[in-house]
Amino acid sequence: MDENGEKNTLILAIESSCDETAAAVVRNGREVLSNIISSQIELHTLYGGVVPEIASRKHIEKINQVIEAALAQAGAGLDDIDAIGVTYGPGLVGALLVGVAEAKAIAYAAGKPLIGVHHIEGHIAANFIEHADLEPPFFCLVVSGGHTHLVRMKGYGEFDIIGRTRDDAAGEAFDKVARAIGLGYPGGPKIDKVAREGSPDAIVFPRAHVEEAPYDFSFSGVKSAVLNYINGCKMKGGSYSQADVAASFQKAVTDVLVDKAMRAVEEYDVDKLAIAGGVASNSALREAMQAACKKRGVRLYYPSPVYCTDNAAMIGVAAYYEYRNGTRHGWDLNAVPNLRLGER
Repeated sequence: MDENGEKNTLILAIESSCDETAAAVVRNGREVLSNIISSQIELHTLYGGVVPEIASRKHIEKINQVIEAALAQAGAGLDDIDAIGVTYGPGLVGALLVGVAEAKAIAYAAGKPLIGVHHIEGHIAANFIEHADLEPPFFCLVVSGGHTHLVRMKGYGEFDIIGRTRDDAAGEAFDKVARAIGLGYPGGPKIDKVAREGSPDAIVFPRAHVEEAPYDFSFSGVKSAVLNYINGCKMKGGSYSQADVAASFQKAVTDVLVDKAMRAVEEYDVDKLAIAGGVASNSALREAMQAACKKRGVRLYYPSPVYCTDNAAMIGVAAYYEYRNGTRHGWDLNAVPNLRLGER
């Protein structure tokens, strides 16, 4: 029983949308009893990015192990679990299928409800794990390798997307620029580290704004500008500062993210902003967002780094609120690689 005398709800969650095989047990949507992650980063680093076929094979190898470890760490058996939550989109179709098939098999065999979870909803829900005071309504900026969304969260499981990327996601641009300046994969953490040694004002890279959609993002231009700058230096027989390029690029991306988020909280008159996704652990973005929020009296929330990158705990949190809202999926649940937020 919880503190209100109500029965505890335990969710077994599975996440396999990209290159992390993960499972977790979450109690009452806020308490993480276990969070097991098997990362493939070292393997994909050899290829400079995620290879979908390899990712799928590794998920098949690891998924039973991480689920067994998650249940063991939580001290729970399938009889104790109330529902099975699983990411069913967006993501790599082969990778998603492994998690969805596993979740369906467990739910069917154990006689438990099946709940498909949108990956971005999971990232937003990661903020509930460590912030007991955070409840809707609030804005959330989701910034990851595959997604850049500005979301107005009206209630648990209720979303309005007011801005999204038109081309490259912010994290994707980080990876491509990191590769171009010789840092390799994964680009986000490496640029964050190297940028501390450079000047963010050394090179002026463009900040894209979409006139007809003021909250939409575009990062292909700044990525191209970095590549052109590097090529220009090489053609002239000169060199460039890796740290200055990293710092200047990072500032260009951060300025746009902060500017649009602040514009949204002011226009919609909200006093709570959350950030989520892998890029939410970027130190420059956190510092800039903290300063901007403090100036405007807005409370800023973000997860610990382990909950920023892909993990199953965030899926368990989102699944709990979907479960509470009455969401149930049938045995025809399928992977939807291009699933849009708000779709069922």
